[in-house]
Amino acid sequence: MSVLGTLALVLLLLCAAGCAQANPGRPLKVQAASALPRSKSSHVIVVMMENEEATSIVGDSAAPYANSLIRRYGLATQSFAIAHPSLPNYLALTSGSTQGVTSDCTECHTSAINIVDELEAKRTSWKAYMEELPAPCFTGAMAGGYAKKHDPFIYYDDVAQSSGRCHRIVGFGALSSDLRHGALPTFAWISPNLCDDGHDCGVSGGDRFLRRAVPSLLRELGPHGYLVLTWDEGSSNSGCCSGAQGGRIATIVAGPDVRSGARYGGAVDHYGVLATIEESLGLPLLGGAADPHSGRLSALFTRPPHIG
Repeated sequence: MSVLGTLALVLLLLCAAGCAQANPGRPLKVQAASALPRSKSSHVIVVMMENEEATSIVGDSAAPYANSLIRRYGLATQSFAIAHPSLPNYLALTSGSTQGVTSDCTECHTSAINIVDELEAKRTSWKAYMEELPAPCFTGAMAGGYAKKHDPFIYYDDVAQSSGRCHRIVGFGALSSDLRHGALPTFAWISPNLCDDGHDCGVSGGDRFLRRAVPSLLRELGPHGYLVLTWDEGSSNSGCCSGAQGGRIATIVAGPDVRSGARYGGAVDHYGVLATIEESLGLPLLGGAADPHSGRLSALFTRPPHIG
């Protein structure tokens, strides 16, 4: 075989190993939402999706379920990601800073104070549910459709290096079980796999996941809980606030205290989303979340969100 032929074969094999798209995850193995126990306590749930400008979601026929949530609940119409690519936004939403990260690095880590520190200081329960995570405390870059870059918690030293903490980063089997048994923590983060979050399978693929998963999550919000459905970044460099420039994204808020059909037109970035969550849980504001220019989602609620 010629040198060029050999090179072409090597490239083909490398792409076969690393360029394949993730497949849709198995549907959450839970009963119909109507059969799940209703929670007596309230919960905050964050569902993180991938790589779509707001114009690709809001009003788009490829996202019928997301748009049904928008009609029924609330939408921040001027919501912006912090940066590109993915990982800095995930860190921003969980620590109030990108921590100087400008890539989707998988060997980087940080000793920064994060929302887990705050939750545990207040003895508030939490879990991070990662689709296709092979095992709690896993630190590898990839596993099937799981991508470390979409799991911000494992980047924090005091989470990754603590057995008690990193065992709260779990797979979707644990999510199914917790839903069936009415055992969701007070704060729950959900990262679908690379197909179900829309990264590899587009808007329609992500919307199919939301249609399967969100009804059960809404059932378990409790009397004053809420769900934040947002995207990590858009396709543009549009921005707002004190430096966000990761594109205009859709941020949808759902729950019993969210005004039906509400629209909030003030600017809000990922730090403002974090601030909304922290304030509702009675936590201190981390980093950019303390900046009033980052906005809040509270205007979408009938009452200031408060999770006792």
